[in-house]
Amino acid sequence: MTDELLTVPEVMKRLRLGRSTVYDLIRSHRLVSITIGRSRRVPASALHEFIHHQIAEAA
Repeated sequence: MTDELLTVPEVMKRLRLGRSTVYDLIRSHRLVSITIGRSRRVPASALHEFIHHQIAEAA
């Protein structure tokens, strides 16, 4: 399986959220992420799933 891994700044830009908010989403397990070495990465599929979940909650 190939999945693009996004950096926190890339997620911040796509969601138009601040760094602390993105890390809060990760810490609360609302946004799935992985750690590679000392770097935190968010699979693009996890970001899409998060967005769709937010849309479903708002409806």
